[in-house]
Amino acid sequence: MLKKPNILVVGSFMMDLIASTKRAPQSGETVIGLKFQTAPGGKGANQAVQCARLGAHVTMVGQVGDDSFGKIMTETAAKAGVDVSHVTVDKNESSGVGHIVLEVTEHGAQNRITVCPGANFTLTVDDVAWLKDEIGKFDLVMMQFELPMPVIEAVAQWAHDAGVIVMINPAPAAPLSDKLLACATYLSPNEHEAAEIANHPLSVEGGIHFDDVEAVSKAFAARGVENLIITMGENGSIVAGKDGVHHTQCVKMPHVADPTAAGDSFVAAFCTGLTAGLPQGEALAFASHTAAITVSRMGAMPSLPTVDEVQALLRERGYKGFDAAELDALK
Repeated sequence: MLKKPNILVVGSFMMDLIASTKRAPQSGETVIGLKFQTAPGGKGANQAVQCARLGAHVTMVGQVGDDSFGKIMTETAAKAGVDVSHVTVDKNESSGVGHIVLEVTEHGAQNRITVCPGANFTLTVDDVAWLKDEIGKFDLVMMQFELPMPVIEAVAQWAHDAGVIVMINPAPAAPLSDKLLACATYLSPNEHEAAEIANHPLSVEGGIHFDDVEAVSKAFAARGVENLIITMGENGSIVAGKDGVHHTQCVKMPHVADPTAAGDSFVAAFCTGLTAGLPQGEALAFASHTAAITVSRMGAMPSLPTVDEVQALLRERGYKGFDAAELDALK
């Protein structure tokens, strides 16, 4: 019997400014775009909203600026069911912004993202110190790398000491200290982040090269990573741990509209499924179906599906790993 999990997300808020174009400009070049739109996002907020839409009780800790973007982002998260009472406001800094160039072709869509962290990067360890005594109330803590590293390391240590599952999504890629890795129950980079952090190539051109995957997973294991999950877009995901290396297929949709929040959607769904009571393999399948819906829609937060929508896709695709009716417990 599944249960509603209690998840803490310590992470970022970013307002995504999205310019769609048939061709991304080269250095010094100007091109005429197809469309411009804004969408609330940020890796932390995306993951919090996705967990909430899938039925988890979610508390978000982060920081925005005292501006319209900050109000829109916190209101959007709250509307999705996220507890934003611990999101603080920096009156001297702007909210974070993600500048996205979305190249749209007949083959799908690819994005290029520049992040300006703003108020996300003025959050301090003192600002979140109250968590040290409260973190044991949660089933799992999720963090990403759009906050200052001292904050991430402190929260990870408090969670680890309290016996709470720690999911580190090292995006965008940055050096990981041995201290942080020792606290991580799960580490979930995409293939580019995994290659950069492990300092070993991991190409998915022409399919997955499992020799490279094994070398990368060994590099992480040597540093004490218990469970490594590498998301690889249309090539699915790789899980490496004490039971070896396992591949989960991507669930493909007829049309890819915008891959911007796919990784956030996948990681959040995995964490929700796992803490709700699904075995790891089934939680990964739940995550794959969730992310498939996300890439078929535009925007970050607006594209994140509900548990009803994921349930419907599981049934449509004939998934047999678990009965989709079990997800009723999350509603």
